[in-house]
Amino acid sequence: MGGFASLGINLPLLVVFVVNFIILFFLLRLFLYKPVLRMLDERTKRTKEAMELAEATKREFEQARVEVQKQIDKGRQEAQAIIAQALQTGERLKEESREEAAKQAQVIIDRTRGELESEREKIVEGLRKEFVDIAISAAEKVIKETLDKERHRKLIEETLQESILLKKG
Repeated sequence: MGGFASLGINLPLLVVFVVNFIILFFLLRLFLYKPVLRMLDERTKRTKEAMELAEATKREFEQARVEVQKQIDKGRQEAQAIIAQALQTGERLKEESREEAAKQAQVIIDRTRGELESEREKIVEGLRKEFVDIAISAAEKVIKETLDKERHRKLIEETLQESILLKKG
C-alpha cells in the first residue's frame, strides 16, 4: 500500500469513492437516465409524428390547391361555354327577328299589292263603263238613231273581253 500513499492516494477512501460512484451511477441510471431517455424518446416520437402530420397536411393542402385550381378552370370553361351559348342564342334570336320582319314586310307587300290590284280593277271597270257609255253615245251620233243601250253595252263588253283575252294570250 505504500505505493498509493506515496502518490497521495488513500486506498480506502478511493474504494469508498468508487463504490459511491457505482451506487450513484446505478441510482442515476435507474431514476434519471431511463426517465430522461424515455422522455427524449417520447419527444422524438412526438416530433416525428408532428413532422409526419405536417407533411401529410402539406400533401393535403397541395391536393386541395390542385383540386381548387381544377374547379376554377372548370368554372372558367363553363363560363366561356355559357357566354358562347348566349352569343349563339343572341345571333339566332337576331336572325329570327330579321326573318320575322321580312315575313311581316312580305305580308304587307302582298296585302298592298292585293289592294292595289283591287283598286286597279275598280278603276279599269269604271273606265270600261265610261268607255261603253262613250262608245254608245258615239255610235248613236254616228247612226243618228237611238239604239238599244243594253244591247250595245253587251256587244261592247263582249268586244272588250275578247280584246283582253287576245292581249293575255
